[in-house]
Amino acid sequence: MKELINNSEKLLLIGTIFHLAFVVFHLLFWKLFDWVHDLKKLSYINKSVMQILNLRLIFVFLIFSYISFFNTDELLNTKLGLTMTAAMALFWGFRSIEQIVYFGVKNFSSNLLLAFFIFGSVLYAWIFCLSLN
Repeated sequence: MKELINNSEKLLLIGTIFHLAFVVFHLLFWKLFDWVHDLKKLSYINKSVMQILNLRLIFVFLIFSYISFFNTDELLNTKLGLTMTAAMALFWGFRSIEQIVYFGVKNFSSNLLLAFFIFGSVLYAWIFCLSLN
């Protein structure tokens, strides 16, 4: 376990899988949340914005996965890589806060998502800290 915790390359592989899981999750939004039916209740603009934002998040998660897998050395050894790693940690850290603000902590599903968001933040913050050495 100690070898894994201190191995940035292996941690980035976990980060790759983590982000790909969110790609799949967001691709399922239309079905999971019955968007075909529910989004009809929104105005045309809001319906479009919801779907566009979801599609852009899918793209961001694909980019995070790609960078974590194919640009490991750059992430760990350059200023731009450190910035990107910190940005990923902050992305998930702020998403954790937003989960609490908008969904609270009384629902099991919400808390499960919160745990994943915190995991993503801690994972990339740890990778960032390891890269400083």
